[in-house]
Parts: sequence; structure tokens; C-alpha cells
Amino acid sequence: MKKFILWSIILLFSADAPAQFMIGVAKKNITPAGPIWLSGYAARRKPSEGVLQDIWAKALVIEGKKNEKLLILTTDLIGLTHEMSQYIFDAMKSEYGFERSQVLLNSSHTHSGPVIWPGLAVMYNLADSDLMKLVSYNQKLKKDLVDVAGEAIGKMEKGRIMSGHGTADFAINRRQQTEKGVSIGLNPSGPVDHDVPVVKFISDDGSIIAILFGYACHNTVLDGYEICGDYAGFAQSEVESNFPGTIAMFMQGCGADQNPNPRRSIDNAKVHGRALAEAVTKTVNGELATVEHHFRTAFQTATLDFEGFDPGEYIRQFSENNLYKKSRAGFLLQAYERGYDLGSVTYPVQAVRFGRDLAIVALAGEVVVDYSLKTKQRYPKENLFVSGYCSEVPCYIPSLRVLKEGGYEPEESMIYYGLPGPLKDNVEEKISETIDWVMRKTGGRR
Repeated sequence: MKKFILWSIILLFSADAPAQFMIGVAKKNITPAGPIWLSGYAARRKPSEGVLQDIWAKALVIEGKKNEKLLILTTDLIGLTHEMSQYIFDAMKSEYGFERSQVLLNSSHTHSGPVIWPGLAVMYNLADSDLMKLVSYNQKLKKDLVDVAGEAIGKMEKGRIMSGHGTADFAINRRQQTEKGVSIGLNPSGPVDHDVPVVKFISDDGSIIAILFGYACHNTVLDGYEICGDYAGFAQSEVESNFPGTIAMFMQGCGADQNPNPRRSIDNAKVHGRALAEAVTKTVNGELATVEHHFRTAFQTATLDFEGFDPGEYIRQFSENNLYKKSRAGFLLQAYERGYDLGSVTYPVQAVRFGRDLAIVALAGEVVVDYSLKTKQRYPKENLFVSGYCSEVPCYIPSLRVLKEGGYEPEESMIYYGLPGPLKDNVEEKISETIDWVMRKTGGRR
């Protein structure tokens, strides 16, 4: 708290300075030591084998002219659990005075990072020694994430913010229509969002201290056993090479039904990373809009309902040979017997709006691309940066279209998330209403 009061005094007496914000940025290596189970693919049968690329947590702290403050914390991870994200929110409140709406977490959703236990627990049947490694990593990770935020706060300096947009075209809709229904494949005619939102943070001496950028596409180029940030990791590394002294931060977009194409090789990951980095670099070097000196934040939750829980159906699934259905059934039946609510999931939504110049919409979970496209359509007057995989990742978040079509995202994925599923067909309506609420609170224009 004392640091923020000090910076507010500095801003008060430097109103005529060209620099408008106080900005701090830091990064911390969060690569696990030694072999550890990687998340994202149920087909894996052993822990990691080496490190292709280090993975990072990166923190960006911003303060405006009216003592507004914001922490953006990005991680090269599959996604944060509710328990871990809540730990961070509580720590930032108690140690630095941040309100819930002022802390924005985003995970890149790399499938070559460690399991964040107990997220996606149904995917794995781990030995006790492997589980203890994950628990130990999680405990260290929580401390690392709070520490890197504190480091960014300690490095705050006067600066300016500018924003723009680029384009990258390697994402393709993966919901392929077949005679047997929707499967994961290639759907060239399906909806995509090739937008690359870019935000540049410039210090008082003119140097670029941070570049924040996003893209809506699964980080699933790689499917091996080496730790890596996937295409997003290579993109961040390339941007930092193009702008020495800069910290590049990637925010995953609404890419739940988007896959990189082509994929499955290290060369593919590097090529896609380079393409994204080129889009970012071109945008940074082009004409950008200056972002206003003040901003507002807002946070709200929606309650997303499941279709229903039938104990008899899960007793039947428990007797099947499908390992993953059996594991989910056991988990849900135990929760049911203990009286836990299996009818809904709490869904966080937040927004940050910088004057009339830039609005960030942050959605939890694995969000399909429809939410990004429709939010931009509904707010045509706004310069939007829409992200999924924020706060925590409880499950896939289908649109009404995807829910009606069926397939992996709205149905099968719920097995691995240990949830009853599918969600009811009012899911899109509820989330859209919550987006409208946080946008109104921050002054959004329709």
C-alpha cells in the first residue's frame, strides 16, 4: 500500500509530464525441476523428459492518474485452478491492497507444461511419488506468482501506453462435421478470430518495457514429453529478441475450438511462433493509438447450470471399462453422497477499460471463438482485447451453436474436467449478460 501512495504523490506533482501512467513489469522462470507429469493430453503415459524451452510467469502492474491500479499476470501453463487463483487474489489484497477486479490472470494453455493439480485430475492415474511432485510444484508456484507481482510493483516507473492490432492466420476451426457428428479435425469454413491485439508500454525515456499481445488458438502444436510454451512461448521469445530489454506477455484468446495448422512438430511450433511475433513486431513498429491516462475495472460472476445429475447414470458409468468415465463417475458420486452442489459452476467475468481507447474483456474457462466474435459485434465502438482462460479454467465454455452441435467441447471434455455436463442452453445468454454488466460498469459503449 505504501508504494502505491508514493507513486500517487509522484503523479500529482508531475501532471505536465508526457508520461501518464506508472508501469512495472517483471518475469520469473517457473520451469519445474526434473521429470514431472505434463497436462493437456490423456494419451501421455509417463512424466516429462527434458526441457525444450523454459516457461515463465510475467507480471505487469499499471497505475493511473486517479490511483486506479491493475495487475495482469500471465503464465505459460495449462490453466489455473480455483484454489490457486483464489490464493493469488487473497495475497494481492492482503499484501498490496488490490481489489478482485484489479487482478487479471491469464494462462497460455500450453499442453507442454506441468499438471496444475487437481485440474483435469480425471486424465491421470498417478503414483504417489508423481502426485507429491505436482503438489510440491503447486506450492512453489503460488509463491512464485505472488513474488513476481511484488517484483513488478517494486519496479514501477513513469510511462505511456499505446495499442493496435495485427493479424496471424495459422489458427483454424477444429470442429469438423462428419457423418457421425462433430469431431476434432479441420474445418476451414468454421469461424475463426485471426486478430492479434497488441498493447505497447513505453517508459519515460522512450524505451519499450513491455508488450502485451493475444491470439485465439490452442497451444497444441506439440504433443511430446518436453516442457515448452508451445507456439506462444516461441512467439514471446522472438518478440523479446526483436525488442531487447522488453518483456513480452501473451494472453490466450477465445481459442477453445481453434487449433494451430499444421502441427505436431517442433518446426511447426517455431514457424507459428515466428508468424505471431512478426504480426506483433509489425504492429508495434506501426501507427498505434495512445491510451488515455485513466481506467476502470469491473468484476462479476455468472452461475452456469448443468443439464442435471442422475446418480443412476454415473453408477452405470462406474461399471464400464472406460477408465476416464469410471474415474469421473467415482468422483461425482462421492461428491453427491457428501451433499455437494453438482448443478452449476460459478463463472468469473471481468473488464478493464482505458478511457475510450482500449477495453480488455477477460473470460474464465476454455472459451470458444463465438464469444470473441460476438462481443466485438455487440461493441463496435470499442477497441477490444478479448481473452479466454482468465482467472481459472473450470471447463470448456460452449456457445449456443456449439452446444447444439455437440462434440468434444460441450460434451466429452466434461469427462476430463470431472463435471456432469453438458451446460444448459442458456449458457451464452448468461455470459453475454455478465459481459454487458462489466462493460457498463467500466463505461463501455454499444
